[in-house]
Amino acid sequence: MQFSIVFKTIGLLLMVFSLTQLPPVIVDFIYAQNEYKSFVTAFTLTLISGFILWVPFRKSKKDFRIREGVLVVVSFWFVLSIFATTPFLLSTSLSMSFSDAFFESMSGLTTTGATVLSGLDDLPKAILYYRQQLQWLGGMGIIVLAVAILPMLGVGGMELYHAESSGISKDRLTPKLTQTAKALWKIYISFTIICAIGYYLAGMDWFDAIGHSYSTVAIGGFSTHDASIGYFDSVAIESVAIIFMLLAGINFSLHFFVWQKKNVFTYTQDSEFKAYIFVLIASIALVSIYLFNSGYYQSADDAFRFGIFQSVSIATTTGFASTNFSLWPLILPVLLIFSSFVGACAGSTGGGIKVVRMLLMFKLAMKEIKKFIHPNAQINIKLNQKSVSEAVLVSVWGFFSLYVVAFVIIMIALMFTGLDQVTAFSATAASINNLGPGLGDVAANYGGISDASKWTLSFSMLLGRLEILTLMVLLHKAFWRF
Repeated sequence: MQFSIVFKTIGLLLMVFSLTQLPPVIVDFIYAQNEYKSFVTAFTLTLISGFILWVPFRKSKKDFRIREGVLVVVSFWFVLSIFATTPFLLSTSLSMSFSDAFFESMSGLTTTGATVLSGLDDLPKAILYYRQQLQWLGGMGIIVLAVAILPMLGVGGMELYHAESSGISKDRLTPKLTQTAKALWKIYISFTIICAIGYYLAGMDWFDAIGHSYSTVAIGGFSTHDASIGYFDSVAIESVAIIFMLLAGINFSLHFFVWQKKNVFTYTQDSEFKAYIFVLIASIALVSIYLFNSGYYQSADDAFRFGIFQSVSIATTTGFASTNFSLWPLILPVLLIFSSFVGACAGSTGGGIKVVRMLLMFKLAMKEIKKFIHPNAQINIKLNQKSVSEAVLVSVWGFFSLYVVAFVIIMIALMFTGLDQVTAFSATAASINNLGPGLGDVAANYGGISDASKWTLSFSMLLGRLEILTLMVLLHKAFWRF
């Protein structure tokens, strides 16, 4: 293991991340709420710490290998979450323990959206902006941003890209890795700007519009209000959120190809996209019709309004709320939580198992049924008209196996900390799927659970954000063999 290149890279990344502490200072100067000191201190501390890590190894010319790439990715998410706690701990408006601050920052950076805070409507704007910004940075992955920057600083990023990029395909969109990262960020930033303008035109002020555009495109779910999107009680605002949650849940590579070919029908040629839309439509239909037939809403308009919004929000693992869905007839909250297991598309900012993996597992199950009926038949599994290799199918089942084992262990661990079954199950699903809202004791927020539960869930968030294998590989002894 070449630790010199690991420390050098983490140091560089920390110095870059320190710059993200400055926008909240500007926000604080605009609203004059005297919160800037905590962010200036956080900026200084992060910058100096990164510099101290970088200086001893700045002349190191060793090449990255996959092991160093994996270690940097996992270490940096953990280290970044630690340094991201600084404004929460120093703010005079908050009285947060380190466990709470770490949980909040990990939730933000992994775009989970679970929060320990209440009384958001009364918090300083700088703190609120900072939470939204954490999700925006985590949405596309701070490592992908670093891949675009590090080559200019003399550090290659191929191994970082392989360790961070989600989904099955690792194909690049452009010949050079740096160009790929820049192309993804251009799409990401464009969506954010258009979403913010949409929110503003729908009735939000600019602060809320920008903040919610960050968490919408990141599929994060943090809001500047305790009531989330429900605070605005606006069909227009909910419509903007639905559109951009749906778009952010699509593979960004597919967005790139649509833009490159100037042909919107490219979406309909993708198998994962079609499955993604089918899952959303099925969820919307089941929830909305049940809400109306059960008499929970007397108006069909209300049933479909809230049913559509919450179905898209939960199925894409965003976690926004237009109403308190945990109070709905019990089958519906459970159904919505289960929809988050499917999650969004690979290569999107969403969480969950990912649509393409679920699609391949379904196709494999159908293949086994057909093989049972016709034992001698040669049946190929295809995705986008191309045969899927056995290696890919094995990797999908390997991921699913690790997912199930991790889920069971985390849920049992939470029950040992004193959580009941409903709370433990929903909290595990909400964290490992990077969803946010749960049921039971965590329906409103996570402030009332124990510190042991918060640390367990923080680990679960990171596990889900790195798609399990990247983090689990560190626990294998073979990884550490020199």
